[in-house]
Amino acid sequence: MADHDLLKPLLKQGERKIWDSLISPVKIQGFLDQMAYSCEETYRCPLRVIHERKAHCFDGAIFAAAALRRLGFPPVILEMIPNGRDDEHLLAIYRIEGYWGAVAQSNFVGLRYREPVYRTLRELVMSYFEPYYNIKREKTLRGYTHPVNLRSFEKFGWQVKDEALDRISRRLDEMKKIVLISPQMSRKFSPVDLRSYQAGLLGAERRGLFKPGRKRES
Repeated sequence: MADHDLLKPLLKQGERKIWDSLISPVKIQGFLDQMAYSCEETYRCPLRVIHERKAHCFDGAIFAAAALRRLGFPPVILEMIPNGRDDEHLLAIYRIEGYWGAVAQSNFVGLRYREPVYRTLRELVMSYFEPYYNIKREKTLRGYTHPVNLRSFEKFGWQVKDEALDRISRRLDEMKKIVLISPQMSRKFSPVDLRSYQAGLLGAERRGLFKPGRKRES
């Protein structure tokens, strides 16, 4: 066990078996995909996620970062920024042979895993452009933050303490934002194709969908 694996000593026998089975980014994604989507406006640390088998996008990305770190990857996240009419979306990002991939929890089918085939973070984030939409069929992705390495939150116990995630959320709010889509560009966007819209919501927890006009946490 690596010295930064704080979860394993706190897990029950069955949970340890699951944790030990997460031997690749795609295995981590598979575990998140089987998990219930949380509609609660509260954070769960990785320890609580594996206890309760529930997470929204923020919790899921932090969990994925912890699992990736156990495999030897830096625990790095970035946040994708919408137009104010959708939720932010968090990714745990990793790099293999110079190419970026991502692991994520989402209420939308298309906002989850990415294979490590993207040369830059901009390429990676732009791969989410088409499936990033709200219930009004509006394409909402506008930018993203610089990455945050969670090693800087070690002293706050981010893997095992819920309150540490509030600090991470505030740090993301403070990070420099990279704009991808200008207002001029967005005015020309077409609505999401109805078939794509329906496919993206396959299995979605409807209570967890952002309602444009009502601001809330992701």
